Amino acid sequence: MTSLFLARSLYLSRLTHSLLSQVPIANRSIFIYFQLCNMDDLADCREVFAYFDSKGDERISVQQVGDVLRALGQNPTEAEIHRCVGSFDKEARLSFEDFVPIFQSVSKNREKHTVEEFVEGLSHFDKEGNGMINVAELRHLLTTLGERLSDEDVDQLLAGHNDSHGNVNISDFVRAVMNS
Repeated sequence: MTSLFLARSLYLSRLTHSLLSQVPIANRSIFIYFQLCNMDDLADCREVFAYFDSKGDERISVQQVGDVLRALGQNPTEAEIHRCVGSFDKEARLSFEDFVPIFQSVSKNREKHTVEEFVEGLSHFDKEGNGMINVAELRHLLTTLGERLSDEDVDQLLAGHNDSHGNVNISDFVRAVMNS
């Protein structure tokens, strides 16, 4: 099973590289975005982008980038927006191809913040302040709060994460769950 997965991944990687080399440089960000999202996501992104195109030139102003990102469900800080559009003139109008890498950057930062937020949330249950949480307490949290997990699901999540003292490293656990 693993070798089949690796062979398939290698094939897809080579196919992507082959296709990418045939795409004009100006359109590569769109092509890469296709790789990361499904067609519905891309269509939604383009639709929202077009909604903010007030001049009908298939572009948005630099000042609208934050609004477009927020309309797409992102929540960037003003500092993130300034960092992303800093290389553009303040009066510039961005094409969809210019916007896609900005959207990707903000989306990646959102994922990073999510990991940090989960670690921070679970850290409130770290009684000794050592970055660890008791397995029994974590199991209780996962089966009783929010979207409750079954015991079987919790067993799968916790497999291999507890130490000899019955504790789980919060940061490692959150990263493993978020990356699975």
